[in-house]
Amino acid sequence: MPSRCSIRGVCGGRGRRSTARSIRISPGPAPSCADGFAFAWSEAEFESLLASSACLCEGAFEGDRGPLTGFLLSRRAGDEAEILTIAVAPRQRRRGVGRELLTRQTRQLAELGVARLFLEVAEDNGPALALYRRFGFREEGRRKGYYRRADGPAANALVLAKDLA
Repeated sequence: MPSRCSIRGVCGGRGRRSTARSIRISPGPAPSCADGFAFAWSEAEFESLLASSACLCEGAFEGDRGPLTGFLLSRRAGDEAEILTIAVAPRQRRRGVGRELLTRQTRQLAELGVARLFLEVAEDNGPALALYRRFGFREEGRRKGYYRRADGPAANALVLAKDLA
C-alpha cells in the first residue's frame, strides 16, 4: 500500500523555487527518489517510516517539476521529535537547501506542539555541524563508534538538541 509523504517545495538553487505539492511514495518509485544520495537505510526501512503517522517528511525539488534535491525525515513522540535523516544531493549542497528544509520542518514541528528536537550527526561532519549550530542546536551527548563506515573506522555521533517552545 502506498504511503503519503507531504512534500513541500524549497529552494532549488540559483533562484529557482518550486511550489508546494504532495507526492505518493510506493515500493516502485522509492529507490529512484534516493538516487544521488548517500545513506545506509534500506528501501524497507524508508517505507516503514513513511507509513508511520508519527513521521514528517519535507522534500526539495529542482524547479516546479524537477528531480528531488533534498529531503528531511523526522519522527514525533509526545512533545519531542528527532530528525532521523536529512540529505541534500551533492550538486545542490551549499545552496540553502538544507537550511530551508530545517526551517520548514522546525516550524511545522513547533506548530504541532513539539517542545524539543533532537538529532545525531557524525562529529567529523563539519558542514552539518555548522548548519545545526546556526539553528541553535547544542551538544547533549556523544555515541562512540555510532556511524560505521566502509572506508575507515567508525565515527562518533554527537547528540544535539534544540528547544522549540
